[in-house]
Amino acid sequence: MKLIVISGLSGAGKSIALQVLEDQGYYCVDNLPLALLAQFAEQMARMTGGQDGGGFAVGIDARNFLGDLPRISAILQQVARHGIPYETVFLEASNEVLIKRFSETRRRHPLARGGVPLVEAIIQERELLAPVADVADLRLETSHLNVHQLRGLINSRVIGKQQNLSLQFMSFGFKKGVPADADFVFDVRCLPNPYWDPELRVYTGKDPQVIHFLQREDMVAEMVADLRQYLQRWLERIASGGRSYLTVAVGCTGGRHRSVYIVERLAEQFASQYQDLVIRHRELS
Repeated sequence: MKLIVISGLSGAGKSIALQVLEDQGYYCVDNLPLALLAQFAEQMARMTGGQDGGGFAVGIDARNFLGDLPRISAILQQVARHGIPYETVFLEASNEVLIKRFSETRRRHPLARGGVPLVEAIIQERELLAPVADVADLRLETSHLNVHQLRGLINSRVIGKQQNLSLQFMSFGFKKGVPADADFVFDVRCLPNPYWDPELRVYTGKDPQVIHFLQREDMVAEMVADLRQYLQRWLERIASGGRSYLTVAVGCTGGRHRSVYIVERLAEQFASQYQDLVIRHRELS
């Protein structure tokens, strides 16, 4: 049996995540009072008789009793004492994106009561949920994801995850911001840029034309070798420490050429070591 706790900011995709889990056969409960989490998990263990294969998911949001959210670490320890494996997933997005999403759907933010402006409600919710974000095994930044991409990410990183480290290599463009959910961030803007060749500009780091251009550059090969050596050393130690999720982000200016190429090469080199390896090119989505 496995328990997945889904939390995060309103508008960041919690409902979608729970829907994906429910579609895959998980028994889902939304907005459960956090103080009841340990009792819920214990009851689920009784229902399944301790057998493997059962999946349960619980949605936790800022509407919980205020005194319970700071206690989430202790409450999760109670869950663990019942012998129930669990993982916590926290979804977040930028204030600007959340405002846009609420404006488009015309939904009211759960904390926007009594004339509280939307911006203040979002800031307040972020503060209230900070203790939950701090203990999350996986933090997903959904600002650049549409519904279908988020569904795919939940399927690959949460449902499809095995017992070992789930490793994600992500490319991105600095001009659109650094991913908030990245554990390691590497800057490859020092490398020769195919963008300045008009014939290569329309292609990406996955296309043969750009691959050939970058393969000819010694500096690019050195960068790949150095990153591989660094990650080879530290990923093994992180995995041995019981870490469940890790995201390695590689950025260039636009996120379409150099970072894409580097991510593809790194993923190739680590694919045999990590069964749960995900590639995401944020600016190509």
